[in-house]
Amino acid sequence: MTKYCEKIGRQAFLVALLLVAFSSIGTAQKITYSEAEREDSRRTDFEIIGKIGQNILVFKNNRNENAISVYNQDMKLMDRVKVDALDDRWINVDFVPYTDHVWMIYQFQRRSIVYCMAVKLDANAKRLSEPVELDTTRIGWAASNKLYTTVFSDDKQKIMVFKINNKNPKNFLFTTLLYNNEMQLQTRHHMSMNMEERNDFFTDFLLDNDGDMVFGKFVRKNGSDYITNLELVIKKAGEEKFTVRDLDRKDERVLDEVKVKIDNTNRRYVFSALYYKQKRGNVEGLYTVIWDKTADSVLKEQMLTFNDDLRKQAKGPDANLRIAFNDYFISDVIVKRDGGYILTAESMYTTTRGGTFNRWDYLGWNNPWSSPLDYNYWSPYYSPWRSPWNRYGGSAATRYHAENIMVLSFDKDQMLQWSNVISKTQFDDETDALVSHTLMNTGGELHFLFNLYERRTLLLNDHSVDAEGKITRHPTLKNLERGVEFMPRLGKQISANTILVPCQYRNYLTFAKIEF
Repeated sequence: MTKYCEKIGRQAFLVALLLVAFSSIGTAQKITYSEAEREDSRRTDFEIIGKIGQNILVFKNNRNENAISVYNQDMKLMDRVKVDALDDRWINVDFVPYTDHVWMIYQFQRRSIVYCMAVKLDANAKRLSEPVELDTTRIGWAASNKLYTTVFSDDKQKIMVFKINNKNPKNFLFTTLLYNNEMQLQTRHHMSMNMEERNDFFTDFLLDNDGDMVFGKFVRKNGSDYITNLELVIKKAGEEKFTVRDLDRKDERVLDEVKVKIDNTNRRYVFSALYYKQKRGNVEGLYTVIWDKTADSVLKEQMLTFNDDLRKQAKGPDANLRIAFNDYFISDVIVKRDGGYILTAESMYTTTRGGTFNRWDYLGWNNPWSSPLDYNYWSPYYSPWRSPWNRYGGSAATRYHAENIMVLSFDKDQMLQWSNVISKTQFDDETDALVSHTLMNTGGELHFLFNLYERRTLLLNDHSVDAEGKITRHPTLKNLERGVEFMPRLGKQISANTILVPCQYRNYLTFAKIEF
């Protein structure tokens, strides 16, 4: 009788543990889906604006129709607001979201004039102001009409709209318009920059909390596929000139794609790139230079050589260690409050019937240092309208691969604290929409969301990395609807614990709100 009672007690204890476990899993995440709208197909261009008030706004472009879908917290469609009723022939659009409103900055062409306009919208995508003309440009019949680019600071107190006239390839003319958070003009400046024809390129353009524009300028000599002569370019808010500082002071290596990150807390700029010892060589490690804005000087410059242990992590114990990082591209740089940062990189490449494309084969794309899945390259006339499907005109013969993710953590002195690798294997034919990952920062952890096949079904997976570098593989997300395919790398974090991820359902575009 005693043994029977003990057995019953153990079973009850196990049941209680299972109930607690399933309860924690059930509350760990919640997925809410939107219904498919008949206007939105798989080829709809979209931009996730974010959470405005209690609603979630998504901009959509279907050929000549531009509209904003307004969803409530249950992802029920409340309204679909057309936003181009007055102005046709839209070129592109940018959004600066706030807690209770959003600035929509859009461009359209009427005859030979390109207009850049701004309008304030509320949480229901209704106009809070009349459209305001920011700038106009007269163009010729053969000129590109994608003229203006919008950037804004992390605190969203500064907004900059700028254009670049590159009719003279040896002398680019910049026009910058700096606004406050109410779109009141602070400064309007015109500057020129000498360019070495066909050899000079720019990184992404960023805006810090002081209203200073920041970007990198580099040289690609004689059509080569590597970077030299890296420079920091600063356009201060109140100055009508560029301040240029030399960053590339080491001669024994060449650089790959350069990523720039602003650390507003510590008033620093972080430049990161993978490097080689020689052109078309193997990736040797990570080059980083930290620029101290207050001191107006380099705070730290270092070359981290990837050792064999890290190479084994990145590629696997049986792989050729020399080429372990040749398919890696930097994904994200997350700055810490103390001046340290976390860097992530992902292995990405494409294959065809004719062979495998490496990082140097992507020279045919607009930016020679874009990864095979990267659509955020810079050009003087960048348009945010991007179709995530068949972006590069691929065919059934093209297969897109996205594999392991490397995570490196550096302390405030830029010394490596820890490293780890999330192992995965992804591929898809014709389209790159379903491969790669998105990053969700919940404060204590970084969540990496990506698709993996399980029993021939494509399921969304969640792996997290904590502050000590420990990787946790969470149970497969619950409430995954049959037939819904997630496009995680096109998702956007819209609050501290919520991310919105676009999905394919049959031939329609839908969205899933995931709460952690």
